[in-house]
Amino acid sequence: MYSGVSLALQRLRLHIVRMPETTRIARLESRALIAVGGEDWRAFLQGLLTQDVDTLTPGGVRFGALLTPQGRLLYDLFIVGRPGGEPDGCWLDCAAEKRAALIQRLTIYRLRAKVTIAPGETPVLAAWGGEPAGGGWALDPRLAALGWRGYGANPAPNASEADYDRHRLALGVPGPADWGEEASYPLEADFDLLNGVDFRKGCFVGQETTSRMKRRGTIKSRMLPIAFEGEPPPAGTEILAGSLRAGEVLSGLDGRAMALVRLDRIEGAALTVDGRPCAVERPDWTQV
Repeated sequence: MYSGVSLALQRLRLHIVRMPETTRIARLESRALIAVGGEDWRAFLQGLLTQDVDTLTPGGVRFGALLTPQGRLLYDLFIVGRPGGEPDGCWLDCAAEKRAALIQRLTIYRLRAKVTIAPGETPVLAAWGGEPAGGGWALDPRLAALGWRGYGANPAPNASEADYDRHRLALGVPGPADWGEEASYPLEADFDLLNGVDFRKGCFVGQETTSRMKRRGTIKSRMLPIAFEGEPPPAGTEILAGSLRAGEVLSGLDGRAMALVRLDRIEGAALTVDGRPCAVERPDWTQV
């Protein structure tokens, strides 16, 4: 009897191991939409954003940014093709706290273009750990492992935005808390590795600096995850390679944070942060 019970327990354990993960769904309260429409909406955004808009299809999602003329990050965003095609335009999924400023910036650029720009009310959701059911979902264009982004989907969330941030940080993907105010270049923030810049699309604001950095290989610093023991050091804390400054902490959680690191000072170096040993990690998606 004992062996039979043991065998049953083994089968139960195997069954549990093989079961798929539960799909986690969170509403991203930190994100909001801008509805862009009008007959000139494609040409208008095509000349501004780092991502190609001309070939965006209804339901498609692309990751990109609006840069300063000097090539620094102003606003990260997702360009979402609204169902119904060109007459309905697109949504821009942006940081909620910066939506009003982005609308104002786009309005300045609009000039005589036949474009409408207005806040959107559709919530932004994220799903990971399994494929979500129903419509309104698209794979995250940055990295498949991040999961899906939802626009118009209507499931009951079973996770928090903090849970999603832990998932993102576990994959080593930087987020808006890491950009700073016009402080980062998109290539330092890994936009080129996360499908955030289309170098074949033609002109966009800040293109000259961005293309030159890519062409000349002058990316001296990258945002990469670091691992350590304990609570995350405050943003701005120096990462040291001996006595040399090798980077700085951006944002993080217990045991893990994003950091902007000097690529020439981290290889083979014994690194410390806030007096504690730390290690820079290189996620698979950065090995290109």
